[in-house]
Amino acid sequence: MTHPGGLRIIFAGTPEFAVPPLQRLTENGFSPVAVLTQPDRPAGRGRRLQASPVKQAAQDQGLPVLQPESLRNPESRELITELRPDLMIVVAYGLILPEAVLEIPAHGCWNIHASLLPRWRGAAPIQRTIEAGDRESGICIMQMDEGLDTGPVIQRVRIPLDGTETGGSLHDRLAREGADALLDCVRRLAEGGTVAATPQAEEGSSYARKLEKSEAQIQWHEPADVLERRIRAFNPWPVAWCMIGDERTRIWSASCRDMDHGRDPGTVLSAGPEGIDVATGGGVLRLLELQRPGKRRMSASDYLNARRVPETLGEPRRAGDHE
Repeated sequence: MTHPGGLRIIFAGTPEFAVPPLQRLTENGFSPVAVLTQPDRPAGRGRRLQASPVKQAAQDQGLPVLQPESLRNPESRELITELRPDLMIVVAYGLILPEAVLEIPAHGCWNIHASLLPRWRGAAPIQRTIEAGDRESGICIMQMDEGLDTGPVIQRVRIPLDGTETGGSLHDRLAREGADALLDCVRRLAEGGTVAATPQAEEGSSYARKLEKSEAQIQWHEPADVLERRIRAFNPWPVAWCMIGDERTRIWSASCRDMDHGRDPGTVLSAGPEGIDVATGGGVLRLLELQRPGKRRMSASDYLNARRVPETLGEPRRAGDHE
């Protein structure tokens, strides 16, 4: 196998976010000498073992795949050392790289991080960016160190946000941006031998904590704009939800209406073809796309054709429901 610029690259990644960078490298002649990904995990209703998206992509391209349970043991470190890597690229791998592993590649380990560091270090930068109402996001190619996303930045790509992004749409856009930025950095390394990195400032740092399913329940006492951002951030996972009558109903999209209502949070103010308007702790949230248990996603209009909406959300249905 020919390695442009003499670069021997190990690629480590697991989910869909890591697939475009891997594909971009191989399409441009930078095929890794090995691809590391997490072991197959049980998934789906049958709980059958399922290969990660990166493993599937690597196998499709005929690349060697390694799936260690951990990189902390001597056997894993020896395996990596024997590959004689010049560079290790880590993209949402999911396993901690100890210092002994970070020091193996001649040019260290690079990471694609889906935020403008030092803002949103941590596990869920894409969703926390949307949830916070940030006006821009981006990608950082980072030289890894022992800290949590604290290494110096090799390349930074900024993208403006217009307030309509979902967790899914921003994920896909940043995966593409990350693939392009990574390829640019790898090419520079192959051509020139060194790539400069700028230390991160500590000012402006924040932590993007891991998403939890418990966060997805809509709390009507919160302002409508906060809830609308969270609904977008949690699409497609874990998906915001609320109780409508006795059904746990997923809310896929909503909009804000800046109006006074004088009603208790969770009160249904109106329900029609345009949407279901619900009083919140600040303004009105209009529910636009919903999903009943075991059913497909549907517009508010189709939802109202299928069932009644109670006067208050979050409580069992009772007499006086809206048609």
